Amino acid sequence: MDAKERIDFLRKELNKHNDLYYLHAAPEITDYEFDQMMKELQNLEKDNPQYYDISSPTLRVGSDINKAFTQVKHRYPMLSLGNTYTKEEIVDFVNRCEASLNEPVKICAELKYDGTSISLTYEEGKLTTAVTRGDGEKGDDVTDNVRTIRTVPLQLKGDYPSDFEMRGEVLLPWKEFDRLNEERTHKEEPLFANPRNAASGTLKLQNSKIVASRKLEAILYYMLGSKLPSDSHYENLEIASTWGFNTGEYTRLCNNIDEILDFIAYWDVERKNLPVATDGIVLKVDSIRQQEELGYTAKSPRWAIAFKFKAERAESILREVTFQVGRTGIVTPVANLDPVQLSGTVVKRASLYNEDAINALDLHIGDTCYVEKGGEIIPKIVGVDTQNRKNVGPKVTFIKNCPECGTPLERIPGEAAYFCPNQNGCAPQIKGRFEHFISRKAMNLDGIGPETIDAFFANGLISNFADLYSLSLDQIMQCPRSKSSESEEVEVDKTGGENSLSFEDPKSVAQRNLESSDEILQDSIFAEVEEISSKADDSRSAEDDAIFGGLFAQPTPTKKRKSSTPRRFTKLQAEKIIKALNKSKEVPFERVLFALGLRYVGETVAKRLSHAFKNIDSLSQATYEDLITVEDVGERIAESVIEYFSDTANKALIERLKEKGLQFSLSEEHLSERTEKLKGLNIVISGTFTKHSRDEYKSMIELNGGKNTGSISAKTNYILAGENMGPAKIEKAQKLNIPIIDEEVFLKMLE
Repeated sequence: MDAKERIDFLRKELNKHNDLYYLHAAPEITDYEFDQMMKELQNLEKDNPQYYDISSPTLRVGSDINKAFTQVKHRYPMLSLGNTYTKEEIVDFVNRCEASLNEPVKICAELKYDGTSISLTYEEGKLTTAVTRGDGEKGDDVTDNVRTIRTVPLQLKGDYPSDFEMRGEVLLPWKEFDRLNEERTHKEEPLFANPRNAASGTLKLQNSKIVASRKLEAILYYMLGSKLPSDSHYENLEIASTWGFNTGEYTRLCNNIDEILDFIAYWDVERKNLPVATDGIVLKVDSIRQQEELGYTAKSPRWAIAFKFKAERAESILREVTFQVGRTGIVTPVANLDPVQLSGTVVKRASLYNEDAINALDLHIGDTCYVEKGGEIIPKIVGVDTQNRKNVGPKVTFIKNCPECGTPLERIPGEAAYFCPNQNGCAPQIKGRFEHFISRKAMNLDGIGPETIDAFFANGLISNFADLYSLSLDQIMQCPRSKSSESEEVEVDKTGGENSLSFEDPKSVAQRNLESSDEILQDSIFAEVEEISSKADDSRSAEDDAIFGGLFAQPTPTKKRKSSTPRRFTKLQAEKIIKALNKSKEVPFERVLFALGLRYVGETVAKRLSHAFKNIDSLSQATYEDLITVEDVGERIAESVIEYFSDTANKALIERLKEKGLQFSLSEEHLSERTEKLKGLNIVISGTFTKHSRDEYKSMIELNGGKNTGSISAKTNYILAGENMGPAKIEKAQKLNIPIIDEEVFLKMLE
């Protein structure tokens, strides 16, 4: 047997035994025998590079070579699911689908695995790309890391489409989670918070050999493509399992609501015995045709919903309430508690949201509180044991002045939140706006994290966004990495003081600068680790960047080393920062507008405003009447935009950013593609098409001034219909006398 024959034989055998072990739990050889075969194949491939194969099982071992991630646009957007917590809402979901379709539906019920989403593309049976969810429109190419996951087939078997996509969840089993945390304890490293965060962080490591050692798994739950084997989602998963995919073994096709509720009741109990973390049940309309008929909202499919299991509850003592200031000035109260185990993590802090929530709970320092995890992510206090209240401290009241700058707080009319109005002189607001500006969805300044911003700000190098673009290599290299020169690792402690209510005055480790995008919770400490790790400071190793400690884990003691001089940025780190700043000048106008951080202007609204006004000058001169005509822009957003541009400091900032080369208008290419051929027209897309995909037709409509809507109404001007248009939509269109056009007619409208 020559080298090529032996290589082919070993690859075939290793793939077979990999499937038997990971997909069927029926190994035929020992781990030692498997490892020996793998080593032999590695040596043969090394000596015979002409026989390299992208699907070789040796790629599962990983490589020591670091590889930066590139952004890849999803062929089909990766949307999130709407959540429900009651059986009544499930009944409403099914009834709503059937009413919209005017026909019965079957529901595919699946476990909702608590991991990190992944999209896998296969061409001619080989895995070609693996991309994270990212922002839903594009994500990071993590193909090399995913190749190390043994439950992801590199080469399919059987009769599969030439080109299709599988989506699923990358998971870290409980057993591996415990093993890794035990190893990290021995090394005195920060513990992982939970399996989901560990899986997310691991997938973003730049060393695939470390990824391979973490023993991630993947469960695939959805197939996309133009030539799917079946109209049944359930059947597609069953067929996919014969090709080598791990599609999970607990999915059930339900014919009625009773079967759905039985499935939920069973797994609400049995999920605790599973080897991986779950947090609910996903319900999907089974028919692909019906899914396409039901369509999508801006954020989620109408044909699927996630039922979240009731959050676990625990009791803990309230020791202290501290107050945090976020980038928009919102002040958020945070409860500091005795550590308590909850949903697999140790919880020590919980959000109290606002003054109304505090008053409703009648909180006193020293109270025994009931703590839950909202959606099993963010801990919150849901009640107080007032029956056993003894020897408690003072009643918790909201502070009157900003805990950071002392400015009297103001309350937003009609809202429950207090905010600090000193936006240009309050340090957390300034730094918070910087952290929003550098974030992945905004300017995506790779290599600059919260700690870097802290260092620049503390040493007087920056006071507004434009200052970042004035930094020189020497300035960055001379900047101390930390205010403190006493140790290389600084632990921030907060004790009770005039801006906190304390009981026995215990220390609580402050977890700063972790803001979510929600207006109220953005000032909370609880953010997703995937988002944090992508912007982690260079001062950590690549592995620590991805892990970022454990948000809810017990802190591991760190050994502090005295240093006579503060750490500084290396030349390589400084060059990376300068390179990132220069690259960010290519970021399109809509993301620059989002990065500026106008109150209430999120990603979607920034996109709407940039397309409506084309450039920052037109937007800055827009009247209230101009603004509210833009889709998704209401009274509050319009007033916020006008207020922002009425501030001379903001105008001066924009002028400086223009001088630095940032994009403040839509590109010529983008403008040249836009027309007003469909201006004022509302078009509904229905059915399946041959010339272009539904998403491509949606883009064409928007690019030519039209509006794509998901449902038929009296305001609908046309229905763009392909094959298999649902009978309910045909009936409704005829009733309202709405013209139904095909692909050819639509494309002629754009000529």
